[in-house]
Amino acid sequence: MTITCFIRYEIDPFQRDAFKEYAENWGRIIPRCGGQLIGYFLPHEGTNNVAWGLIAFNSLAAYETYRSRLKSEPEGRSNFDMAQLRKFIVREERTFVEAVDGTFCMTLPDRSEPA
Repeated sequence: MTITCFIRYEIDPFQRDAFKEYAENWGRIIPRCGGQLIGYFLPHEGTNNVAWGLIAFNSLAAYETYRSRLKSEPEGRSNFDMAQLRKFIVREERTFVEAVDGTFCMTLPDRSEPA
């Protein structure tokens, strides 16, 4: 079973660029520590203070191993410290979800091909 850690961030909308830097840093760190980074997402239109991060794992045990590695990883620790110092994350929530078979990464059929 693959699970995804769905992180919802409430961010300071005036520090959007700082959160972007934070997210880009995780792009290097998370895979090194054992997570499969699906991506970070910034607000684009509408609500300007909510961002998301999605990271997949084979199990909750794999997530716990990843968290241990992350806390001891120097660049990871530095990224956490930068967020605390600059205070661009107001609140953070974590939820663990699993994809429903037959619904994930669905695409429309190519209508240019004859049926």
